[in-house]
Amino acid sequence: MRDDPTDAVTDIVVLADDLTSAGDGAAPFRRAGHRAGVLLRGPGDDTASAPRLGGGVIAADLGSRLLGEARAAARTERAARAYREAELLIKTVDSTLRGHVAAEIRAARAGSGRHTVVIAPAFPAEGRITVGGVQYVRGVPVHESEFARDPAHPVVTSDLARLLPEAEVLAPEQGARWAEPLSGGGIFVYPAATDDDLDRLVHAVDRPREVLWVGSPGLAAALARRHPRPPHASTPSPVLPAVRRPLVVVGSAHPATRRQLDRLRTRGDVAAAEVAPARGPGAAVDALRRADAPVLVVHTPDARRDAGDAQALTRDLASVAAGLTAEGLGDGLLVTGGETAVTVLEALGATGIELFDEPEPGIARGVLLGPRPVPTLIKAGGFGDDVTLERLTGLLRDGADRPATATAGA
Repeated sequence: MRDDPTDAVTDIVVLADDLTSAGDGAAPFRRAGHRAGVLLRGPGDDTASAPRLGGGVIAADLGSRLLGEARAAARTERAARAYREAELLIKTVDSTLRGHVAAEIRAARAGSGRHTVVIAPAFPAEGRITVGGVQYVRGVPVHESEFARDPAHPVVTSDLARLLPEAEVLAPEQGARWAEPLSGGGIFVYPAATDDDLDRLVHAVDRPREVLWVGSPGLAAALARRHPRPPHASTPSPVLPAVRRPLVVVGSAHPATRRQLDRLRTRGDVAAAEVAPARGPGAAVDALRRADAPVLVVHTPDARRDAGDAQALTRDLASVAAGLTAEGLGDGLLVTGGETAVTVLEALGATGIELFDEPEPGIARGVLLGPRPVPTLIKAGGFGDDVTLERLTGLLRDGADRPATATAGA
């Protein structure tokens, strides 16, 4: 399909089930030159209550992954209705199929009024691909991977056709003719193993404004490449000063994050403290207050916790982060884990994040919206290699005066 300059979009909405997914969905559009913001709360019941940036992308964290299925669906439908006039409407899903995937897709379709739904959950940059309607993580079906043991949303099937029996799985041999079945409406699962596959899908759809797009950061990046910021649109950028003393907040129990934490704790310039059940945040605050290391880390215990303990520990992490930031002992944040990030940001009085860039796949960097414009990095628990936390801590300390990944003209 030939690129058409009249196809430029400036009103883009991402509906996400947690904060890291919201950041992951918005960040590729920031890289493509759009202004981008992540909101901690979704809209109310009507379009008038749905905040916008006045051009660019809004990513609303609906917080629905933490809800029961019925409440999650109701919240998603309400948000999709509020933003149904957006030029580009995207519903994110986790690339490992955690959460209320089927219920939220159906709810978003109903609320948006869009008859055609395209589901493409592949995120090739992180080894997450879709083959014949089955989702894989680095060659393993997701229900056989470590995500099957997720404490909140264990994955029980990798087959999208089982999750959504009403969906049609498109065949790779259909090639550029994908637009033909899509034109009649319905729910379609799109198999993709590479970014090129996702680009072909996005370019094959003639009327993208009529589609509810469902996917992970891989699809968001393909849509952003297809719809970069129009040259005439202005995009003010937040300023990211260098951080004197980063505060790293680790709440994710995912093994990838725990390996990253283990590596970070071995450094001589890092002081780390653990929040423990029944001890409260005070001991961790005192330990880090006495530390003279240039990097501070507060984290939950390595062992898996039940839901009640996990929520209490997350609140303790947020209390530590808010206290240290208020005292000026930490002037930049690196937070890993979606629920952890929301709780920490709310404790700091933030309403969202003005995005600066996406320094690595699945990682959002920006400035808090609220009383304390703190430079912040948000990382999903399952992303990155063993030295990711080290790299991101260095990135915070370096600062930046323009988005490192923005395209020309941004």
